[in-house]
Amino acid sequence: MSKIIAFCGLDCSKCDAFMATQAEDPERMEQIAERWTRELKTQFTIQDVLCDGCRSSRISGWCQRICVIRPCAEKRGVETCASCSDYQCEKLEKFLSDEPAAREYLEETRKSLIEKG
Repeated sequence: MSKIIAFCGLDCSKCDAFMATQAEDPERMEQIAERWTRELKTQFTIQDVLCDGCRSSRISGWCQRICVIRPCAEKRGVETCASCSDYQCEKLEKFLSDEPAAREYLEETRKSLIEKG
């Protein structure tokens, strides 16, 4: 499966919710919903786990209700946070502190954008 890069630099194709949705695995989706409910102290159902990636029309409840990066990027009309004029804002930095792969992707993308001028 090819990479599906989210606004934040994460690869959606590696996300548990995305993989369970694509595999049409209701047992795995139930486990994810239970984990999110427990960890985030917000009720999630199997329907909330359904996701085709953050740029699709079917996104997970986590991305709809918890993520602060996605709505910001959509509002700004950027392909990824790397192309945002406020790159490395406080919201993004807080998120990237726990996501080294996303940080690396965004840094490489930002570097490429700057080189293109």
